[in-house]
Formats: sequence, C-alpha cells, structure tokens
Amino acid sequence: MKKITIELKTIGIIHSSYKNPTDVPKGKKEIISEIEIDKELVNGLNDIDGFSHLHIFYWLHKSNSYSLTAHPPMDSKPHGLFATRSPHRPNPIAYSVVELINRENNILYVKGLDAIEGTPVFDIKPYIEKSDCIIGSKSGWLENIKL
Repeated sequence: MKKITIELKTIGIIHSSYKNPTDVPKGKKEIISEIEIDKELVNGLNDIDGFSHLHIFYWLHKSNSYSLTAHPPMDSKPHGLFATRSPHRPNPIAYSVVELINRENNILYVKGLDAIEGTPVFDIKPYIEKSDCIIGSKSGWLENIKL
C-alpha cells in the first residue's frame, strides 16, 4: 500500500448521545445529534437551511485496526471489506446522509448520524435529489438481504 501524507483540517465536531462505537445501533438511527462547526467557518453555513438532507464526512477516530474481510451484522457470510460499510478500514473515513432538523448559528441538528461523541468532521455537502439519487442502482450482495 502506497503511503502519502495528507493534511486535513477539521471543520467541526459531532456531539452525540452515543459515547462508544458499541453504543451505535444497527439499522436506522433516530436520535438527533449536533454538529458543531468551528465559529470562524459559520458563514459557510449560509443557505444550508433550505436543504432537507446533508452529506457528512467524518473520521472514525476510535477505529484502530482493520481486516480485509468483514462480517456484516445482517449476513452470516463474510465479505470483502470494500463491499461493506465496516468502520474498521485502512483509512477510517466515514460518510452519512443525514436529515437536517434545524440550524442554530454554528450548530446543525441532524437525524440519522451514526457517529460517537467527539468525532471530528471534515466536510459537509448538501444532498441534491436530482443528482444524488441514482434510480436503478444495484446493491451487490445486499440485494437478497432484508434490511
């Protein structure tokens, strides 16, 4: 594996009632979490209120190892790591589509985030239905799994 050094700046931090990775339930997440954006970046949130959903990119800071085979909870068979959403990855980058509930200054209240307290956030992008929803896409081995 080629290694390069990349410098990323966090833009904020996640506040969640999930304190440990084992606290995060499998399946749909219904709790409301807070994403606290650094105050000097607050103007970057202008106009975000008009979007119902957001893409959130964050770092799984408690992940410290990985295997190239993962055992997802919804299937008894192992799968290749990159065919799963296991949090244990060579680069523990995470991504979620969340529902934006409210914004108060530099705090975003969101539903559907599976991150724990203190998780660093790298980026936020608006979910745009016309370009982000891919009708007829395939879900690989998950096609035959009832979620």
